[in-house]
Amino acid sequence: MQIGKSGHSLAVRLPAGFAGRDALIVAAALEAGCGTLFSAAMQDGRVVGRRLPIRTPFAVA
Repeated sequence: MQIGKSGHSLAVRLPAGFAGRDALIVAAALEAGCGTLFSAAMQDGRVVGRRLPIRTPFAVA
């Protein structure tokens, strides 16, 4: 993946089971060390890599 005009590239390992943009969002959250990923479009309660839970902010408790 090429980023910016400087020609630097970024190696991203995309998590399995996610499509395109969602995979990039999950990969970025994992790389950043996020404790929880909030997404209205992803499955509520799913845990990625045993360390990143996905929560849907609009889910009924």
